[in-house]
Amino acid sequence: MKKMQLGTSGVEVSNIALGCMNMGKESVEKAEKTIREALELGVDLFDHADIYAGGLSEEVFAKAINMNSSVRERFKIQTKTGIRKGFYDFSKEHILRSVEDSLRRLHTDHVDVLLLHRPDTLVEPEEVAEAFDKLYTSGKVKHFGVSNHNPMQIELLNKYVEQDLIVNQLQFSVMHTGMIDKGLQVNTRHDNSLDRDGSVLDYSRLHDMTIQAWSPFRYGVFEGFFLDNEAFPELNDKLQEIGDRYGVSKSAAAIAWILRHPAGIQPIVGTMTPERLKKISAASELEITRQEWYEIYRAAGNGLP
Repeated sequence: MKKMQLGTSGVEVSNIALGCMNMGKESVEKAEKTIREALELGVDLFDHADIYAGGLSEEVFAKAINMNSSVRERFKIQTKTGIRKGFYDFSKEHILRSVEDSLRRLHTDHVDVLLLHRPDTLVEPEEVAEAFDKLYTSGKVKHFGVSNHNPMQIELLNKYVEQDLIVNQLQFSVMHTGMIDKGLQVNTRHDNSLDRDGSVLDYSRLHDMTIQAWSPFRYGVFEGFFLDNEAFPELNDKLQEIGDRYGVSKSAAAIAWILRHPAGIQPIVGTMTPERLKKISAASELEITRQEWYEIYRAAGNGLP
């Protein structure tokens, strides 16, 4: 499994991470098989959030991996905070309480990365800074980042927060390409030339901030998956063609498309099936050509000016 650095942290992790949102729906036994397969493949970053299955995903993970100090050294844990039922909450009190609850569920004394899950328009960045300082100095959180934030929201936090924000987790797949479309459609009047995210892709590259791609196999937000979906025959045919060319699955071809971008985007894959994870992981060291990248992009229905 190929390695990459998370932002400016110096921390090296696998260039494909395992998303644990659905782990709370699995038995401990099945989760253990998935985690074991991930570690054997070289996947060593596990992505959590306090709201995944109401915290159960973190609990199942800890039980499945039989968490202890020697096991803990083999991987990195990332979790998120800020989403509550019906509202967002970046208050100091909530951030600190959320992290304590996650540490208890995960049976660990620290998480490697903490992300602010979705922007809170009532954020008081001074409170975020205080919470981060306390978590950092206590050793309970090693690094920090955000999820679903635009550049100006990040800049507001940066004015107060002392620690580097090393990650921004954003929805991205060949069927969700807004951050790329507007850059390709510069100086046109096409709908997808509109900048809806504040040039977050360019901002991330300029500031050495790692983009993590969530839902790398979905179209829309949670409408469904594009792989083997009869609504997207051209895309599936192209992924099959390129996958066959390299001896990998369509899912690996779709992940290789993300990894090919020079921004160094890290896909967060959420499969709980060891066999599927093994097929996807073949993308880790696969580098498709520039022409193949654009062929996949166009097969997904994206035009070029």
